[in-house]
Amino acid sequence: MRKNDDMTVLGGVFMAHAPQFFTLPKTENKQIVNRVKKLAVANGERLSALKPDLIVTVSNDHANQFALHCVPPFAIHRGKQATGSFAGKQFEYQIASKEATELIRYLYTEGFDVSHTTTAEVEYSLGIPMEFMGVGDIPILPLFVNAYVPPQPRMERCYALGEAIRRGLRALGLRVIVMVSGGMSHFPGTERYAEPDLEFDKKVLGEISDGNLRYLLALDEKRLDETGNIELRCWGVGAGLLGERKPDKLSLDPSWHHNYATLAWWSKPTKVEFTPHYPAISSERLELTKILHRLANDTGERDLYAADPNAYVKELDLKKIEKKALIELSDTKFVELGVHPFMSFMARLHIERGGKRKESS
Repeated sequence: MRKNDDMTVLGGVFMAHAPQFFTLPKTENKQIVNRVKKLAVANGERLSALKPDLIVTVSNDHANQFALHCVPPFAIHRGKQATGSFAGKQFEYQIASKEATELIRYLYTEGFDVSHTTTAEVEYSLGIPMEFMGVGDIPILPLFVNAYVPPQPRMERCYALGEAIRRGLRALGLRVIVMVSGGMSHFPGTERYAEPDLEFDKKVLGEISDGNLRYLLALDEKRLDETGNIELRCWGVGAGLLGERKPDKLSLDPSWHHNYATLAWWSKPTKVEFTPHYPAISSERLELTKILHRLANDTGERDLYAADPNAYVKELDLKKIEKKALIELSDTKFVELGVHPFMSFMARLHIERGGKRKESS
């Protein structure tokens, strides 16, 4: 049986941050923009109602601050406030400074030497989602991910960092929501600006809609680049934070230059329980397992069994139910007792094959 993680991460949202949401040029479809805005407002209300201690924000920098002097793969803001502006809009958010500092210390113990800043400004990749979500005065813990300046972090590292952050938050006793900014397919500043990869985005969302957020780990640097999805590195961190959960809301709103995707999680994750085909060997059946192993690998032992199964079993120091199973050689019965299926399968297979050889001789 496998259970989901605790409720450290109460929920989250992945959404786009296109500057057109503020500037709204004539080339933009107003209906699409308004729909994405309304989704953001509704998701913000849902997530605020969970009453988190803080919001972990995951966003990229568009080569505004982390481009020349220093380009960290990951940076956490631990200042008192984060401010910025874009298209006439002013941004100002209270930072969970103490919690951010403690999280950085925790990540160091896990081998994640994340950078930190106290002065980084809020650009539109963070300001736009926060503006539309309207989450009020909830403090934020901002993480910046290098999506645009090669060499960028691998998706595996992004996901692993998200998992480590979740463990750190749990260790600090915090209950959070996650706001992930970015995606999907778009090619700003390139000849492919008007060619977002809609089919690829549908495939990714199809996997995530089933709760398979780990699918993002299959996306390497080449695939992210050729599909216009380099910002999905932020999604990778968010996926590590959220774990495997089916989204409560999923929407794909393509435009001529950008596929706007919105995903939100606010329900408690359901427990995932399953019985594996190959469970752990039951400690209560150790002696029985050892005998099956001998029968599967020792010709002489099999010959003794084949000569007289009842006599062979009678001499064994086993429980009555175990002896009966050995005589019947039923895989189903062995599994019910807690024996590893492969052990009983191989023992029975070799015994039966040995019997056929004797008959043919």
